[in-house]
Amino acid sequence: MPDRCEALPFEPAPAQPEPALDAASSARSLARLAEQAVRCTPGCCGAAATVHTGEAEDEATTAVTHPDLSALLSLQWEEGDGPVPQALRTGRPAGSGDLLLEDRWPRYRARALEMGLRSGVTLPYRRDGLTLTVTTYGFRPRPLAEAARSPAALLGDLAATGLARDLRYREALAEVEQLEGALRSRPVVDQACGIVMYVLGCDAEEAFALLRRISQHTNRKLSDLARALVRTRGRGIEQELQRFRQRP
Repeated sequence: MPDRCEALPFEPAPAQPEPALDAASSARSLARLAEQAVRCTPGCCGAAATVHTGEAEDEATTAVTHPDLSALLSLQWEEGDGPVPQALRTGRPAGSGDLLLEDRWPRYRARALEMGLRSGVTLPYRRDGLTLTVTTYGFRPRPLAEAARSPAALLGDLAATGLARDLRYREALAEVEQLEGALRSRPVVDQACGIVMYVLGCDAEEAFALLRRISQHTNRKLSDLARALVRTRGRGIEQELQRFRQRP
């Protein structure tokens, strides 16, 4: 069949991930948040911040004020347990006022004590499909209630609102780009529909539905498919179109 690949790229294309939130931008915001949490929280020796936009707990952008805290986060992802995973699941603060007296999260507790940490609390904030956590640590015991009322709690609340706003803004930009792309591609899609109508002797509605079905099956953009069809003017694609037309 001449120009088959040019006419209709029927081989499925690899799926392309669509980032919901710019990783570099959110990482910088989290780094500033973690540093500010340490500076404004009395008795705080380190902090970690994570932001999640998906269901998987370990698929998160993170920032820490010391490399050892990154290892402590990784341990919690591996175990699926610890203050951060618990706060993510429950939406409530989680932590320990004194790790020496803690009987939960044994591996996390042991690792934290090896680092000289005695207390830590994770504060979660949920906004429009996004969850931010701010964890502050101390070398001395500290009541959880006190940590939950610290300036870091206010910082986390403000940061979550800002990150959610940024996420909505980026989603809105993506939607505008999609609409603009659809408007730009409309003429060529109409031309491709005309070719399908001529080849199959069908109406415009069936031609458009067939092109959409082929697009979905091959994981190709409808506009790209239409351009390929217009380039070859429909030569040699009759059998392929009939095959897709007969598919349920």
